Amino acid sequence: MTWTLALALLPWVVALLVVTLGVREPPALREASGERGPAAGRWPSVRIIVPARDEARSVGRCVGSLAEQDYPDFRIVVVDDRSTDETAQLAREVSRGNAKAIEVRAGAPLPPGWFGKPWACAQGSAGAEEDLLLFTDADTVHSPSALLRSVSALTDDLSALSLLGRQELGSVGERLVQPQMFTILGLRFRRMDRPLGRGDRGNAIANGQYILVRRAAYEGIGGHGAVRGEVAEDLRLAQELTGAGHLLALCRADDALSTRMYRSLGEVMNGWTKNVAIGAGQSAGRWGGIALVGMVVYALGLWVAPPVTLVSAAALSLLDAPASPAVLTWALGATLAGLAAWSVAYRRFDVSPFYALLYPIGAALVAAIAVRSGWRGGRRVEWKGRRYSVDELTGESR
Repeated sequence: MTWTLALALLPWVVALLVVTLGVREPPALREASGERGPAAGRWPSVRIIVPARDEARSVGRCVGSLAEQDYPDFRIVVVDDRSTDETAQLAREVSRGNAKAIEVRAGAPLPPGWFGKPWACAQGSAGAEEDLLLFTDADTVHSPSALLRSVSALTDDLSALSLLGRQELGSVGERLVQPQMFTILGLRFRRMDRPLGRGDRGNAIANGQYILVRRAAYEGIGGHGAVRGEVAEDLRLAQELTGAGHLLALCRADDALSTRMYRSLGEVMNGWTKNVAIGAGQSAGRWGGIALVGMVVYALGLWVAPPVTLVSAAALSLLDAPASPAVLTWALGATLAGLAAWSVAYRRFDVSPFYALLYPIGAALVAAIAVRSGWRGGRRVEWKGRRYSVDELTGESR
């Protein structure tokens, strides 16, 4: 019985080790030092592009933090993607600060074959003469040294740099689900501890919240036109850059960048539903459907089944119908392994250990997101008042 129990618990012991030790984190973004390049004698110019649609609650904070960058040569272009709120007005009210200029561009109507964010990014980069382009989301906040440090980290061999910042998690739904979703991403994209090149195209990823890229490399792949029909445009942009032979690096930057992606459980569910099935297809190709099924099995089989079995066994014992001691021991051991794994994972995101006690609920929500996204087949997307047919988008973009 001992060996049988050990074998039964083996998947959970492995899962504990993988979740706690298996995520290879990118190197930390270091402090800037020295002049940028011995030949240039100057810091390269930067255009910061902020696509914004209905971002009134966050755009002022974002643009304000960008305007205060301790960097000698940058301008900010906010693309108001036909917002229905006060996004444009609030962006215009931000003081120029250290920026050479803050320009708020009115977005043009969405053309056929384009998803909203790539279209806004393409408009923001149009006519650029700066050396570097920084694409960053309107729900981000940047420390004053973020740009200086990022440009300093963009060494001569790199064409692009993407930062992984701190996730601001306010609501209960965010705290339950976001650490689990990002842990899954970390387990899938494990080669983030070194620069990614041509041979890593299938495993390349970038964080759309902060992508700094050389203009020449960006224009060389066709800019956002190359990813115009992509919902997960940051993932595809990373693939296009590395596939063209450019080196892309990722850095951890909790002290330089923070993001509040969503503000309620409903937003979390809708946001990830939009991305999960399509992202699985982009990263796993024809195996995307299997990857999606695997995500459901992973969430329900590893993290939900043991505590449900444990609770059921306790209920049966109250009804004088005790469960098998072997089943009870397995359920308890697997649940404790899950508790240990998620205590570490939640802690990585500065979430109270209390939430680790609720990890089965978080896992069930992850499974629900995957099922919901798969049910739509990754073919229908609704986001910020727009509805897209992904079949039409991908037919135009490839």
